[in-house]
Amino acid sequence: MKDHADIPALMDEMGARANAAAATLAFAPSEAKAKALNAAADTVWKRRAEIIAANAKDLEFGRDKGLSEAMMDRLLLDEARVKSIADGLRAVAGQDDPVGAVIAEWDRPSGLHISRVRTPLGVIGVIYESRPNVTADAGALCLKSGNAVILRGGSESLNSSALLADCLREGLRAADLPEDAIQLVPTRDRAAVSALLTLTEYVDVIVPRGGKGLVGLVQREARVPVFAHLEGICHVYVDAAADPVKALDVVLNAKTRRTGICGSAECLLIHRQVLDTIGQGVIRALISAGVDVRGDATLQAIDGVSAAAPEDFGQEFLDMIIAARVVDDIDAAIAHIRTYGSNHTDAIITEDDEAAARFFQRLDSAILMRNASTQFADGAEFGMGAEIGIATGKLHARGPVGAEQLTSFKYLVTGDGTVRP
Repeated sequence: MKDHADIPALMDEMGARANAAAATLAFAPSEAKAKALNAAADTVWKRRAEIIAANAKDLEFGRDKGLSEAMMDRLLLDEARVKSIADGLRAVAGQDDPVGAVIAEWDRPSGLHISRVRTPLGVIGVIYESRPNVTADAGALCLKSGNAVILRGGSESLNSSALLADCLREGLRAADLPEDAIQLVPTRDRAAVSALLTLTEYVDVIVPRGGKGLVGLVQREARVPVFAHLEGICHVYVDAAADPVKALDVVLNAKTRRTGICGSAECLLIHRQVLDTIGQGVIRALISAGVDVRGDATLQAIDGVSAAAPEDFGQEFLDMIIAARVVDDIDAAIAHIRTYGSNHTDAIITEDDEAAARFFQRLDSAILMRNASTQFADGAEFGMGAEIGIATGKLHARGPVGAEQLTSFKYLVTGDGTVRP
């Protein structure tokens, strides 16, 4: 990638082009958008060897940068993951088009017919770290929802992301849609992030996807609305009425399946009544799997449990580490999650319907689960094909942000020469 001397001018030009493309994409036929996405999927698969070779350069850059093992896993693309990217594009292509969908409609005594319909947001800026697959996911969802997108991926994923963006743009060309609808910022210069956050003339919303530092920067500096996705400090609470097999399976999967994703469990809470039975079994299984269990004073009596520091609770490890604590009852578990959680995803393991209902009612995380792994906190697993992130704020979108969540609405009002008295 060449250096760009005037970053503000570069970003202003990209914003103007995205804005022009958004005006056309907003009314693009559903068939054209689906054609673009399917063509992009075909191109990704056809160019998989190029993509993997580009990713090798990114992995080398990441190693030189000193990325953790979990971050390197996020960065990695192999043939299976490239196939998953292509499959995700096809899944989004096959979904219903949200644009123009009627949310509600009604008649008024005045003779007016009013309908509320979905409409694109306009231009979306997506800022993300490490994971090149976000390039495809974000590009696909913005296209499906009729939005233009400016993508600013992590510096370590620039080569992979550039090729994936090229594949998406080839799909746009195949469907005779404006290729400026999907643009990737072509520089690692951090000044591009600051410039993107202040493009109020062109950008309608910013979606940050990354660690606390990135999201905090975006929230502080953005001059346009932000769909916040802060940290995935996910909890699993093993209730007194937990099934031992379900508890073991869910906790192990929630922590160890992929430690570097935001849906990975970071804290385990165990009801005191099952400490010597289910609790012991779950803790020992985690240790056997290679997890560093950092427990409170009670749990430290179990061989292999290390002492938890105060800062371990409320920490997003993104590694084979989990904080653990014994609680006296479900209300203590709820209080702990309210104090240390990030409103992302929290799970209860229980066979008690009343306990599950209390957990669901008294916590306000974007995603709450019962007897299921927090690793399911993913737009594809929710049937959205892909996601642009998990929104943990309370305005506009919460939880997995798919194509439908990337729309707003407008009112269409029809009369028959109707006048107001």
